Amino acid sequence: MKNVTSTSPLTRRQFGLSAAAWVGLAGALPGRARASSRLRRLRIACVGAAGKGWDDLRGVSGEGRFHDIVALCDIDHRDGGEQPPNLTAVQRARSLGIGAAARMFPKAKLYADYRRMFEREDFDAVTVSTPDHMHATVALTALAMGKHVFVQKPLTQTVHESRVLREVARAKGVVTHMGNQYHSSTGYRCAVQVIRSGVIGKVREAHSFLTTKPVWLPNIKALAVGEDPVPKDIHWNEWIGVGQPRSYKAHLYHNFNWRAWKEYGTGSLGDMGCHVMDVVVWALDLGAPTALRAEISGQDELVYPDASTVVYEFPTTPYTHEGFRYTWSDGVKKEQPIDQSKLPEGFKIPGGGSLFIGDQGILHASPGSPPRLYPQEKFHDYTVGPLKQMFADLAAEKLDHYLEWPNAILAGRPANSSFDVAGPLNETVMLGTIAQRVPGRRLVWDAAGLRFNDPAATALVRRQYRPGWEIDALRA
Repeated sequence: MKNVTSTSPLTRRQFGLSAAAWVGLAGALPGRARASSRLRRLRIACVGAAGKGWDDLRGVSGEGRFHDIVALCDIDHRDGGEQPPNLTAVQRARSLGIGAAARMFPKAKLYADYRRMFEREDFDAVTVSTPDHMHATVALTALAMGKHVFVQKPLTQTVHESRVLREVARAKGVVTHMGNQYHSSTGYRCAVQVIRSGVIGKVREAHSFLTTKPVWLPNIKALAVGEDPVPKDIHWNEWIGVGQPRSYKAHLYHNFNWRAWKEYGTGSLGDMGCHVMDVVVWALDLGAPTALRAEISGQDELVYPDASTVVYEFPTTPYTHEGFRYTWSDGVKKEQPIDQSKLPEGFKIPGGGSLFIGDQGILHASPGSPPRLYPQEKFHDYTVGPLKQMFADLAAEKLDHYLEWPNAILAGRPANSSFDVAGPLNETVMLGTIAQRVPGRRLVWDAAGLRFNDPAATALVRRQYRPGWEIDALRA
């Protein structure tokens, strides 16, 4: 592979900006959109080229058929090597360092430090596919340069970061997109239409659930003993980034298990909430929650819980009853995620997805199939008639979530999961991760003031950044 460019001094243009300057840097906003419409092949720089980044860079470029990957940044410059034992075959195949991406895009220059990559100007758009703790800092730096930005879910690690990212993106007038691929799925889009048409009546409560163990290594904290030599092709300081330093330990953090750690990840809720909760927030037009409470098991001061239940309270919308509640449940538990007495006799709770319980019936939503309506006898004619046709019509659109972003850039329009859409969803998800960290308390949320009725919870709305890695946009 090519020589790798790593660290360099930061420039004031990139990192010494006031919050106002971050908003005003790129010039007239409509001009950015008009300029985008004149482009044909986009030049894309990618921060995170292995793991999920490998999927992202291939997706947004059409594997190079439609757009050009001109720069690749990843802290892992191994070409293969030993992988964590808990990865599936698919995860192993895409987690082999920067080598696969470098071979697919041999003209792309390679970097280990995104700050050095951002010293160049010859790109139009940026993908951000790092561990969660780096999303906001990388994305805000790209926005300050006036670049279009794609960020893998979750959008950010904290509520404050999510709010700032949304505001700056809106002010810059560039095209943004979050990598919650289910948002473009036929199943979710169909479920939204069915709910909003009133087929099951107004919704009294909704439930989203994952009834599986966390994806990270079991008993992971017990493995955090000692340290290993840092492999020569892993740039550990750049992996730590804005986070608090930890010694390198093979497979404990990089390249997959960082999801467990509060310093770097967001747990099961953060990992999957922007996928699974999206259909509920979208279909019911939910705004910011007013309060929430979590019950958890298997958590300590360093890692997220093995299982949790988070109950959100929301204001009434045209699609919900007064007193509507929304429950997130994850992990393996003795009890069912939903009270069986609220469900039709003989109803078997699915292993995952979202349930809407309405006046007239129940809807189960999943991304890859038509919504399922219960009682089945009641909705039989609707299911085999209008619903089947609706699903077929939506499927015929062949909406590609990855290509939605470059297509939107070229058309000068917002993408369907722009930060104006993804930001509020992400805030709701990250509020849940805060509730997990202060369980057993009813937390009343002031969305305008970014604070709770609980000082410990309010302290988690923002995070601390490692000295030397701060940016002014996140200092407020």
